[in-house]
Amino acid sequence: MSELKSGYVAIVGRPNVGKSTLLNRLIGEKISIVSRKAQTTRHRIMGILTSPGAQYVFVDTPGFQTKHTNALNRAMNRGVTQALADVDVVLFVVEAGRFDERDAAVLNLLPADRPIIVVVNKTDQIKDKTQLLPFLAGLGARRDFAAIIPVSAAKGKQLDDLLAETRKHLPHDELLFGEDEITDKSEKFLAAEYIREKLFRLIGDELPYAATVEIEKFEMDGALRRIHAAIVVDRDGHKAIIIGKGGETLKRIASEARQDMERLFDGKVFLEVFVKIKSGWADDERLLKSLGYE
Repeated sequence: MSELKSGYVAIVGRPNVGKSTLLNRLIGEKISIVSRKAQTTRHRIMGILTSPGAQYVFVDTPGFQTKHTNALNRAMNRGVTQALADVDVVLFVVEAGRFDERDAAVLNLLPADRPIIVVVNKTDQIKDKTQLLPFLAGLGARRDFAAIIPVSAAKGKQLDDLLAETRKHLPHDELLFGEDEITDKSEKFLAAEYIREKLFRLIGDELPYAATVEIEKFEMDGALRRIHAAIVVDRDGHKAIIIGKGGETLKRIASEARQDMERLFDGKVFLEVFVKIKSGWADDERLLKSLGYE
């Protein structure tokens, strides 16, 4: 494996099949946020893995939305289709033992002229592994895939097999990014994503999707990062949920997000988080662009 190979690899699938967990595990850093809620990833996020002989530029995409046609979901679906047009290899992630009409809808979007590797994730949740064999055979009958590889992203199982198979289809013979780069996203973007992750994780089902994060100030003060962030919600009731009794929920969101940022940025962070209301933001095309949605 002495010759260098590199290329762009899309990670696609319906919501909640573990695309972001897979990306983070492959890269070895948390650059794409994860929660049990579907629709957590809203942007295309590149994760870069450089290993001896290969550089993989993974593009983590939002789960393709087949319901709810507001401007936010249209923007997310555009992100999926644009990613597919620009990549060399597609990793189509499905959940072990489960394939429904949402998976079929994503499969129908996949280009005929790119190698497609099916990543059967969450195999650790299948107690009787013999149940996997008919499932894998059924997948193979749906299309002429380059490969079908069972993995557990959460446990890090069989990811070396996945990388080896992906490498076969990488077309370039030079590095596309610097060896030490792990993402194309700025620290400002990652700061917003970490806050949004804590929002979903700590508030869970109480919080509707009409919430996002806007970084209003990101400054370097020597080695200290000073970050002022607004959690943007749709209405007063959402604001009260996020702040919590005596401000406790908001404090915890800020504290846990700050700790994650300090680990990734390898430096001290001063983080101030507040909540503001922008009614109808998820269906306002201009506002979405100002918040970084394509």
